[in-house]
Amino acid sequence: MPAPAEIHRDVYDAVIVGGGHNGLVAAAYLARAGCSVLVLERLGRTGGAAVSTRPFAGVDARLSRYSYLVSLLPQKIVDDLGLRFAVRKRTVSSYTPVERAGRATGLLVGGGADRTRESFLRLTGSDREYENWQAFYAMTRHVAERVFPTLTEPLPTREELRSRIGHEDAWRMLFEEPLGVAVEKNFADDLVRGVVLTDALIGTFADAHDTSLRQNRCFLYHVIGGGTGDWDVPVGGMGALTDALAAAARSAGAEIATGHEATRIATDGTAAEVTFRTAGGEGAVAARRVLVNASPHALAALLGEEPPAPAEGAQLKVNMLLRRLPRLRDRSVDPREAFAGTFHIAEGYGQLARAYREAAAGELPSAPPSEIYCHSLTDPSILGPELVERGYQTLTLFGLHTPARLFGLHNDGIRAELLKATLTELDAHLDEPIADCLALDEDGRPCIEAKTPLDLERDLRLPGGHIFHRDLAFPYAGETTGRWGVETAHANVLLCGAGAVRGGGVSGIPGHNAAMAALGR
Repeated sequence: MPAPAEIHRDVYDAVIVGGGHNGLVAAAYLARAGCSVLVLERLGRTGGAAVSTRPFAGVDARLSRYSYLVSLLPQKIVDDLGLRFAVRKRTVSSYTPVERAGRATGLLVGGGADRTRESFLRLTGSDREYENWQAFYAMTRHVAERVFPTLTEPLPTREELRSRIGHEDAWRMLFEEPLGVAVEKNFADDLVRGVVLTDALIGTFADAHDTSLRQNRCFLYHVIGGGTGDWDVPVGGMGALTDALAAAARSAGAEIATGHEATRIATDGTAAEVTFRTAGGEGAVAARRVLVNASPHALAALLGEEPPAPAEGAQLKVNMLLRRLPRLRDRSVDPREAFAGTFHIAEGYGQLARAYREAAAGELPSAPPSEIYCHSLTDPSILGPELVERGYQTLTLFGLHTPARLFGLHNDGIRAELLKATLTELDAHLDEPIADCLALDEDGRPCIEAKTPLDLERDLRLPGGHIFHRDLAFPYAGETTGRWGVETAHANVLLCGAGAVRGGGVSGIPGHNAAMAALGR
């Protein structure tokens, strides 16, 4: 089969299947090393889940439609590839509203140590929870400082990582026993416990005491980013990162063919051929190596092999554009502070446990837990000048404990039901309904959209809508992980997507590691 005109060689050193951020990272590294590189992307644009779009008709607002914050992207990748990309720190880490003794109050983490301490004191009546909070997160930072640098190195063994951390209590709490044990040991207040646990449940359907420790793995990746655990706002939205990566790959000589869907990989371990489909027909291209920036399920399908165990996403993603931020029932906090960080809703420890039990029994949570943040407070560049002048703001909501199994054959109806229940939980802490604050598009429709796991599976081919492609893995070597955690059963086929060891999140780490493996480093 002859190759189409968009493809300029018969044989490439590397063909990369998928133009998401990890594939673009791999392409840029390999092209800079002098390799001939072709990226085949199914969609008409690069970026995968890390894109900025204008979802509301006639409204000049570029939202990070799917992934939305940056923590795990190493500065090393930004520097190595000369990316024109920046992030900004959030002034507030989190605000969690609650009603106590008939009074609207909450926990504000941020604005300086004194203000955070005072917020803990007002909520709990003593300094004990704040002091425990400080000690607990000093421990996670100790782990972060030692683990994060290893993510762009060959995989350490379990014992090597344990020795590098050098903190037996931290190792036990994070790597050996269910996270719920540490949460309950270190904190007494239900709300504080819930705030800590939420980082273990992002896109991960698990109980605090799940013996699989999937919640521990999720928590670990959420507290080690950058060696600090900070979650930063991408200036210009997520699309700014993937646009910069595509530019870096192209400037280094990589070719990117959009509208090219890979359908088959044939390999003998030394040479490979990738068959693809376009609007104009089918074609094929030869490669010395193939890097797959897709899920392990997609990789198995491309190779004609037995698929791995099914994956299941468990989140609701909601994008909103507001005419103004809503007023809060808790008048002690400015909405511009409350929404600048992570605004936790129905995420007390007991509420999270109940939501998990209900979803595990096949029911939508009666009080759906979720968290919100406002990108435009930190980075107004995603809004047109007129919207900024008029005080418009974005809200991004991420719901927990809504596994794909709940949506079945009635995705549209259940999505609407879940969205309504989720916004009702938010409204309970507002002095006005969120619906009254929503902007309208050019057709007079409220500027709000929601995505379930089934929507993500359909739109992005995430298996089961799982944002990490499968459960996260601890960042150390196992019996079958290979040197970099990207290797497959075929010597010249590498997995560079989120399903690689040390994948998940917007990090570029699997792309970097697959490039290093391909270069024999």
